[in-house]
Amino acid sequence: MAVTPLLEQLSTIVGEAFAQLGYPAERGKVVISTRWDLAQFQCNGAMAVAKEAKKNPLEIAEAVAKILFPDTRFARVAAVAPGFLNIDISDKFFSAHVQAMAQDEHFGGFRTDEPLNIILDYCGPNVAKPMHVGHLRSSVIGNSLYRIFKRAGHRVTSDIHLGDWGLPMGMLIAEIKRTGRTEPVTLEELEVMYPKAAAECKEDPAKLEEARAAVQALQDGNEEYRALWRHFVDVSVKKVIANLERLDIDFDLWLGESDVQNVIPPMVEELKGNGKAIASEGAWIVEVAEPTDKNEIPPMLLVKSDGAALYSTTDLATIKQRVEEYNPDLILYVVDQRQHLHFEQVFRAARKVGYAGKAKLEHKGYGTVNGKDGKPFKTRTGGVMKLEDLIQLCVDAAGQKEAAGEVNEAEAIGIAALKFADLSSTSISGYVFDVDKFVSTEGKTGPYLQYACVRVHSLMEKSDIPLGRISLTLSAERALAHMAIRFPNAMREAIDAREPSILCEFAYELAQAFSKFYAACPIAKAEDATTAASRLGLAKLVHGQISACLDMLGIRVPERM
Repeated sequence: MAVTPLLEQLSTIVGEAFAQLGYPAERGKVVISTRWDLAQFQCNGAMAVAKEAKKNPLEIAEAVAKILFPDTRFARVAAVAPGFLNIDISDKFFSAHVQAMAQDEHFGGFRTDEPLNIILDYCGPNVAKPMHVGHLRSSVIGNSLYRIFKRAGHRVTSDIHLGDWGLPMGMLIAEIKRTGRTEPVTLEELEVMYPKAAAECKEDPAKLEEARAAVQALQDGNEEYRALWRHFVDVSVKKVIANLERLDIDFDLWLGESDVQNVIPPMVEELKGNGKAIASEGAWIVEVAEPTDKNEIPPMLLVKSDGAALYSTTDLATIKQRVEEYNPDLILYVVDQRQHLHFEQVFRAARKVGYAGKAKLEHKGYGTVNGKDGKPFKTRTGGVMKLEDLIQLCVDAAGQKEAAGEVNEAEAIGIAALKFADLSSTSISGYVFDVDKFVSTEGKTGPYLQYACVRVHSLMEKSDIPLGRISLTLSAERALAHMAIRFPNAMREAIDAREPSILCEFAYELAQAFSKFYAACPIAKAEDATTAASRLGLAKLVHGQISACLDMLGIRVPERM
């Protein structure tokens, strides 16, 4: 059974005191104090109650304090002007809660009482194109959210949503047919062939028509074209898997745009027939504007005037299929923020035509990976950086430190450096790619947290002291425990905000708090065995929480550094 977070317990106790006075219990919400020097916790509910009841907030706070103070779980409850409650809890109560966290298999982490059925759509690589720097953030942020949701107890299904259909496939098929090639093509050849074919189609209407005819034949089931297309997908996915394996990322579903192509024709006919889609200049659209819109929201284009489907058509069909097959509570897309209008149109259309079911549709946008010049990160020659090259940059930088004797396991440390750098900044803001900063074992970096975790684990392994019951008596012990109790709240905030950076910040602050604790409170040289055993128990809790955070960030901890 999960440990009830301390702030939740305190809010219940204080809320009952508010209720005794005839006020709403929810006004008893307790938060961590912004002034540790004044109190451990605080409640500001009296201020809101006073406004509602038109009474003096300080008098209300004093009345609540009078009810609470006899409770032995509190060391101090003080009403202070203009109406705050400052709260300190007893060492006994505090110690018992931290001990419960240490014994919990989730180390006191948040566990939901209402598991959701979630579909998480991220990564989205395209067939015949290399994964590049633009796929990094979707992959890393999406996988971290997947891990956070699962650890909290939600049911999560991840889908890579391959770009494996449409005109690009027709361009490649037509190009291969023109050249008369019969032997299988490699991904490297496809990566050269596609931009060449796309450029030629742009310049030559006849070649564009050939590509469109190839798409139509592919859609109609031409066996030769289907075999070519399947080969394109197979060689592309093989490379995608290789990239993602290095990042320790996998998917429950490896579906793509092709998997809903049979859904699209009947869907379009249904929407035409029921009047949800309307004709507009030869095309078919779904109006999605709402009276409350402050900015213009264009209609979602369902079918072009030439009868072709679009990304929006495919995405709408995908929502329809997911709802019918999985009945999700939430479908979350982790895609570049520049696609936000597209998703707003598709989501509105899905709700309007009745395809969303009970699912909440969300787009988690993010900013770009930038160079030191503040512009999107590129190669030295100005090209788009391949994802595999980006990964290798960080691994090589970690390897150079390894050669200098500073770190071990360059692959794990380089990947940690890359992932943490991506996740530690607020997603929407983007960040500057600085590999030397990323691989440092000092400061707020992935390697620093790996090192902190390895250090605590080594301390525990080398100690011959048995784990003891945690007893908080010194201010340094309380300060570390005060940090550790934030773990469930950090998880919940990360889930609510869809923001892994909250866990990055928590893990970093916890590691720093442990360093201060260890400097002030030695374990092996503690004054007695009971104290040493208690501090070792506190170290075990910290190790468990940092390890859990790193796992939720998709970061592997080496055995030694």
